[in-house]
Amino acid sequence: MQRRTLLATIGAAALTTHPALRAQGAYPQRPITLVVPSAPGGTTDFTARLVADSLQRALGQPVIVDNKPGASGNIGNQFVARARPDGHTLLVAYSGFQVGNPHLFPNAGWDPIKDFTPVAMMTRAPQVIAINGNLKANTLAELVAFARANPGKLNYASSGNGSIQHIAGELFKQLTGTFITHIPYRGAGPAVQDLLSGQVDLFITTPASVVQHVKSGKLKALAVSSTSRLVALPQVPTAMEAGLKGFTLDSWFALYGPAGMPAEVVQRLSTEIDKILALPDIKRRAEDAGTSVEQMSPAQLGDYTRKELDHWGKVIKSAKITAD
Repeated sequence: MQRRTLLATIGAAALTTHPALRAQGAYPQRPITLVVPSAPGGTTDFTARLVADSLQRALGQPVIVDNKPGASGNIGNQFVARARPDGHTLLVAYSGFQVGNPHLFPNAGWDPIKDFTPVAMMTRAPQVIAINGNLKANTLAELVAFARANPGKLNYASSGNGSIQHIAGELFKQLTGTFITHIPYRGAGPAVQDLLSGQVDLFITTPASVVQHVKSGKLKALAVSSTSRLVALPQVPTAMEAGLKGFTLDSWFALYGPAGMPAEVVQRLSTEIDKILALPDIKRRAEDAGTSVEQMSPAQLGDYTRKELDHWGKVIKSAKITAD
């Protein structure tokens, strides 16, 4: 009798478990893939690798960082949106793609709200105005003066149409009254390589992409878009200090899964990510790269995504930015 009662209890518990978990057993059952929708070398890639090793130890399964660049992030985002929602395929999202692309690519093949499950916020970073080390400008004022005197001669890189770098470049042009040609790339890594070689003159991007090259003297950092100076680049003034008012913007990087993920899996991932981001070594590594860790619950990230989607839609419309 006791045995039948016990079996009945176990059966009832199984019925209340999410269908995906009933099918696969305890999470995780196999390696977890963190999809980065851009090439290696940018802050999205940095953020994925910042947490990957610790997440692997916490979950007891390999955690693989898989870069899927192309189509301004749409290839990687679409891949995760179409993946099985069991928590084994996740997206390390870049805000420029996650809340910017929907306003630029109506047929991108994914929806930021309907197709994704918010899991955890991870890092945030301002933008740094970086130029090739051989460019004859040592201050932001000198760069602006040169650009005004030579309209169309300079060009600037971005990690793709609609990215925060693209928006930042167009905002920079509006605020300074300059004309600089936009050159989109498939991620910050390739853009930085061409900035180093002099193929492009200017790149407004997150510090993690350029901080080592600024410290080595290969690139010049003229200003940061934050309200205070960065620990990683203390000698670089804020845009306000450099004379450029209204140039305050940042990027954020968060973890999402496909829509329909089991609540148990979402909570497990959120809890582990929060523990990882609280580690002193993780905070130090983020700070050294010019970023900061930031934590949000899945519900908070969902609300924040909606607000940012609305905000950047207005910015893109106001700046008349297009995907072309």
